[in-house]
Amino acid sequence: MITNFLLDNAALVPVALVLVALACVLLGYLARHRAVVLWILAGLSLVPVVALTLIPESRRLDQVCAVQLSWPTLGSVELLANVALFIPPAYFTALVARRPGRVLAAGIGLSAAIEAVQALIPAIGRSCDTNDWAMNSFGVIIGVVLAVLTYRLTRKRANEDAD
Repeated sequence: MITNFLLDNAALVPVALVLVALACVLLGYLARHRAVVLWILAGLSLVPVVALTLIPESRRLDQVCAVQLSWPTLGSVELLANVALFIPPAYFTALVARRPGRVLAAGIGLSAAIEAVQALIPAIGRSCDTNDWAMNSFGVIIGVVLAVLTYRLTRKRANEDAD
């Protein structure tokens, strides 16, 4: 349903991407002192990742892996959706764990593992694609950078309030 809407309204995809990032920052800022809430948000944000990448889609066993690299444009729905998909889990995990390098590596590794599962288990009817891995990784990078900025901003503000 969401995919069809975005395909029909491709111009809204960049707006949706920005809204996802802003929602993460707002929720992260509000929950910045509540580690349990941040872990729950990180876990919940993985649900769409699993649902959209690993739940069987069709019974076609002739899925192939595409090796390509395309840069997203404002109208490239699938590429930008892949970016947006990985921003929330990377953001909330990096914010609560305070280990941006590890979260970056884990997020990129998770994306690679998803593509490997799609390649190795054709019964799930998913096609692996290097573009998906690249765009997911770009989403991880954005999420981690936003988390670092949020952490620094809140830490700076707390120091100013203490003075």
